[in-house]
Amino acid sequence: MKLVLTIVELLRQLMERQALHRVECGDLTQAQEEALGDTLLALHDRMTELCNRYGLTLQDLNLDLGPLGTLLPPSS
Repeated sequence: MKLVLTIVELLRQLMERQALHRVECGDLTQAQEEALGDTLLALHDRMTELCNRYGLTLQDLNLDLGPLGTLLPPSS
């Protein structure tokens, strides 16, 4: 389950970065920005719930790749 949640968290973070890029570029209307923000918050909350259900934290999902460092960037 840890690997599945790690992959989901990686995808969630990638989607979040793409969304922030679109907001910074001005590609979205105010309503779209608000909807996107609500969706990203809901996804983060759901990930936290899933981690709690399986006795994990979001930090547990950050796999150590040895010399390459960690899989996920530091959480903000």
